[in-house]
Amino acid sequence: MKIILLEDVKSLGKKGDIVEVNTGYARNFLLPKKIGLEATDKNLNELRLKKKNEARVAQGNLEEAQKLADEMQELQIEIPIKVGEGGRAFGSVSSKEICDTAKKQLKLIIDKKKIQLNEPIKTLGTHTAYVKLHPKVIGELKVVVVEEA
Repeated sequence: MKIILLEDVKSLGKKGDIVEVNTGYARNFLLPKKIGLEATDKNLNELRLKKKNEARVAQGNLEEAQKLADEMQELQIEIPIKVGEGGRAFGSVSSKEICDTAKKQLKLIIDKKKIQLNEPIKTLGTHTAYVKLHPKVIGELKVVVVEEA
């Protein structure tokens, strides 16, 4: 019997897969627990339409992330930090500080978990923070670290 999986099943497959299973397993386990649907023409057509819609939405998200990444190339934020003798910073600039400053200065909401720094920012000057906007798109944001007045 052919079944369309509505959830991931460890031994069978992932959500949306069409799998061949024993009739008893389908009738006694998959169908009553609503883990799968029988693969009728109607259900297959609905699955096809749903996948097509998801692909269109995913493409739109990718284009939106790419557009935001291009805009971020031109942007920069300025973060003041306390500096001791010889221009040495007390501590470093964290991704949370970058996130908060981007929100204040640019009205740009970024999740702090998506900010990647190659190395901790401990010096004055211009640095680059990488922001993962989409699994396929990584934007760059310039971070200018200045001495706090």
